Amino acid sequence: MIKEDKRAKQIKTIYRRWKDARVEWDNHAREDIDFYLGNQFSENEVDELQSRNQSSVPIDRLYSAIEQFKAIITSKPPKFSAVGREDSDNKLANVWKTILEYVWDISDGNEVFKQVIHDYSVTGLGYFHSFIDREADYGRGEVKFNYVDPFRVFVDPNARHRYFDDATGMILSTILTKAQLVDTYPQLSQEIEGGKTLLEEIDTYYEDETFPSAQNSRIRGSFTPDVVKDYDKGEGSEKYQILEYYSKVKVPFYRVLNLQTQEERILDKENLEKFLSEPNIEEAFSQGLLDLVPVTQTRIKLTAVLGQLVLYEYILNTEKYPIVPVPNIWTNTPYPMSDVRKNKDYQRFLNKTMSLITSHAQASAGLKLLIPQGSVEDIEELERDWANPNATIEYDPSLGEPHFPAPQSLSPSIMQLPQMIEKYIDLNMGIFEMQQGNAEVAPKTSSATMMLEDFGQRRSKSKLRDVEGSLKRLGQTVYNLAKGHYNYQKTFRIVQPNNDLNEYTVNKRLYDNKQESVQSIENDILIGQYDVRVIGNSTMPSNKWGEWNIYMEAYQMGLIDKVEALKKTDIFDKEGVLQRTDVIQQLQGQLQGAQEQIKKLSGDLQTAHRESIQSRKRTEVEKFKSTLKGHEQESKSASKVAVGKLNNAVKLQQDKMNLRNQVSDELERLQRKGEK
Repeated sequence: MIKEDKRAKQIKTIYRRWKDARVEWDNHAREDIDFYLGNQFSENEVDELQSRNQSSVPIDRLYSAIEQFKAIITSKPPKFSAVGREDSDNKLANVWKTILEYVWDISDGNEVFKQVIHDYSVTGLGYFHSFIDREADYGRGEVKFNYVDPFRVFVDPNARHRYFDDATGMILSTILTKAQLVDTYPQLSQEIEGGKTLLEEIDTYYEDETFPSAQNSRIRGSFTPDVVKDYDKGEGSEKYQILEYYSKVKVPFYRVLNLQTQEERILDKENLEKFLSEPNIEEAFSQGLLDLVPVTQTRIKLTAVLGQLVLYEYILNTEKYPIVPVPNIWTNTPYPMSDVRKNKDYQRFLNKTMSLITSHAQASAGLKLLIPQGSVEDIEELERDWANPNATIEYDPSLGEPHFPAPQSLSPSIMQLPQMIEKYIDLNMGIFEMQQGNAEVAPKTSSATMMLEDFGQRRSKSKLRDVEGSLKRLGQTVYNLAKGHYNYQKTFRIVQPNNDLNEYTVNKRLYDNKQESVQSIENDILIGQYDVRVIGNSTMPSNKWGEWNIYMEAYQMGLIDKVEALKKTDIFDKEGVLQRTDVIQQLQGQLQGAQEQIKKLSGDLQTAHRESIQSRKRTEVEKFKSTLKGHEQESKSASKVAVGKLNNAVKLQQDKMNLRNQVSDELERLQRKGEK
């Protein structure tokens, strides 16, 4: 027999103590599951209903309300991303964004998130579990996360923090059959001293189940783990329990500061020894060029126990528990309430109301016959004949006549009770009939419907903020685990829905070709604890037509570009559309340039044509001027000749006249002289 390890004994003691402290919450949570599955009556209630000849089928309003709430919360696929705290961190933030998206994809994050929200709604507590899959990537390992059944996690009952940061530890219980255990840990089937296997030396089996037993009648035929745990009783079906205990420990780290360049490095003990072994380091310390400051940091230690055996134990590179809770109605304890528990009394009231209405309907449909005592000899024969519409029944009229007691009519207010109770359940859940597609309660206009739908989601958005906090915490734990695990060169590739590929290579060593030594490391994710900030995104539904109208108006006003507007559409190949649009715009730009060039050349041609015409006109004008000037000269010459001729003629005439006058005067003088 293998001696029991002290650590195993201590962990099993803590497990039993924390399990006993959680029994009451387990019972309530299991009853919540029964109500969600439709098992809402106890055995006594089912027997009582059957004795009244009534059906034990509940008017299940909780199931539809829970499913609608899950549909609202998980409407959009959630993801956590990373942003830089300052501009210099944007490049590293993009690297971490790709890594976180890669982890989300390989972990089937959308499906895991849906299951966590289911546990969150029904039991009041869901769990994410981030871990390192050692077998993935051909033994190199991958950081992944999964959901964990809330009944498998046991927490220190003294914890008061929302994410159990102040808890002394957390225990994850995993129950496996012998065959499953050997498949997971083949080394347990190896023989040890005495010819027995290591698994045969474990002194305890686990016959129970962490999933609590049903509280109500299983009239709906639900097969939960507590029901099917004993279905397989063949060889290898023996049950074993593995307890994974997460606790906090203090780990030494060292801050090495270069006093000249003010560059600081954070090293653990192993890396510090490598650093001190480098040449000239001791001399740098002696000259006061380097400063070494030892510090202690909180880290999470994982110890896995199987029976009296410790399977493995190591320290995770995270100060936060890798099991991330998603509490619903927070009670400042590790035992929150669920939406089902908040509405179970209303559901019971609804079932009771419908039972009363059914009883009244039975009393009205099957009227009771009252007969005077002794008027009928055989009551059983009367009952048989009463069912025959053509029967002839004898009775003694001297003792009185048979009659039917008329039941009192049911109050109309009773008939309104079921609708009122359903509205209370919807009000507590934060959902309404309009959000479930009921067109009768929707407004008449589309704008009013969109506004009312937006207002109706505010209760769900409040719950979503709490869920986003857990998503952010999960992203931080994945960030820490990835930072410690991916210490080698690795390429991360993410294929977007539009077939766009994002690719980053981390820890890529760039060598000096001459000395063949590492010159630098590209995308070194092992440094810088506070370089990036992990965030989540909203998973709430939105009215795509309303959003598209808003974005379309913003695009038409020039407030956003076409890329941002195209993001809000359901077009699959957005990248192809953008590329084709860019090509079209380029061709349009080239066409516009060509058109402008043609216009310019046309203008130049027109200008040249006009100048040519003007030049020809000027030539013709000059020719005309020359001709005109010749004519002018000729005209002037002719005028001068004509004037000369005229002057000569005038002078000749004057001379003639002067001569005539002289002759006349001489004749007169001679005449006068003759007379004398």
